[in-house]
Amino acid sequence: MDAVRVALLREVLAGTEWLRSTRRFAGTLRTSVTRHHGGLLLIGSTGYEPWHLAAHLDDEAAWSGLPELSPTLVRHRVPPGVPAHLSVGLGRLEAVRRGETLLVVAAESPGEGLLERVHDARRGGATVLALDGAPEDAGAELAALAHETLAAPAAPGPCASTSTDLDLDTVQHLVSAAAGENSLPVAHGRRRFRDRLARLADQLTAPPPPRW
Repeated sequence: MDAVRVALLREVLAGTEWLRSTRRFAGTLRTSVTRHHGGLLLIGSTGYEPWHLAAHLDDEAAWSGLPELSPTLVRHRVPPGVPAHLSVGLGRLEAVRRGETLLVVAAESPGEGLLERVHDARRGGATVLALDGAPEDAGAELAALAHETLAAPAAPGPCASTSTDLDLDTVQHLVSAAAGENSLPVAHGRRRFRDRLARLADQLTAPPPPRW
């Protein structure tokens, strides 16, 4: 989903609880990483790797001037020969320090192994946030461990009051887009708006981020 489609989706969702919820969650994420300056760790469930969210947060970090938003993607399985930034395995969670933020994206039941690691990370002082796209109540245990959870549809489903279908991927786009907002003084509002329009145009013609 490109930036223009995200902007149009946000217009459609204006005034709905979905837009408020994604912005609130993104605000918590931004505040957590900027307040503690401890780094952002991003991990998915066993069968779902949120590399697309990692790429968008990386973009938002550069755009907003908040390098803390650039995540470290933690992977359940690290293939041989991948670049260093894509070779961070589960052992990284054992080294979590106080002040770090762990964002868990679950498109399925997270499983006991991941839940144990998330529990240990929280005990180690990390702020735990969860984007829960697991079916029904499969993510209840993850929600209990997280300081804040945003529940997203596991499969596309209509948003109340609109004809727009929402799913976990769409919600991730909304969160990443909101995470870099409000980082500049109000006095720069007009310039920021023009810059964002220019950025939208650039993103429409740009190739996928090579880093990811």
